[in-house]
Amino acid sequence: MSDVEPGGGHAISTEVPTGNTYDKYGTTNPIEQRMMRGFFQALDGFFDGASGRGADPSRILEIGAGEGIVTERMIERFPHASVTGLDLPDDDLLDHWRCRGLTCLFGDATSLPFADDMFDLVVAVEVFEHLPDPPAALAELDRVCSGHLIASVPFEPLWRMGNMARGRYVRDLGNTPGHINHWSHRSFRSFVDRRFDVVEAARPLPWTMVLASPRG
Repeated sequence: MSDVEPGGGHAISTEVPTGNTYDKYGTTNPIEQRMMRGFFQALDGFFDGASGRGADPSRILEIGAGEGIVTERMIERFPHASVTGLDLPDDDLLDHWRCRGLTCLFGDATSLPFADDMFDLVVAVEVFEHLPDPPAALAELDRVCSGHLIASVPFEPLWRMGNMARGRYVRDLGNTPGHINHWSHRSFRSFVDRRFDVVEAARPLPWTMVLASPRG
């Protein structure tokens, strides 16, 4: 187990460290590589689920876009869609986006600069564990989402045990820096269900991932 995180940012104004400095994509550790394959396999399956009735999403928003790895994956999966990423102000991220030719901007997940129902797919992978006000962010994602939401968080009980076993963050009982919210599989699904109808849930070790739709 490790503090590998597929997402790169947390998309809200805060001084809390993200803890996402580990090169999860370039890791040579076979266990971590297997974890990442499982994560992306689940994510790709949910992309298929978001293509309801054979119609791919045409307007996609990613909250916490980080370096743009997931953003690029969505552009490849949905080549005809308009894909927009959002994250906190960071010059290094800006350089990543420019190099990759991505359409991303800086902003706050609790106050999105978009119209109601603007996106038919909203993605927030490895974001909610960092947010000081998760319900406010969820409400904003609900406001701008007209189709599907894909969201994931670490399954913290197992995540923290893995960190402890590796001797990481022992003084914090295995809590990765920047993880200020902690969910089990059930509690995260219940959290998302406050605003959305959860269509499907997956458990790629050690994460919880949900596919959900707005209640309308």
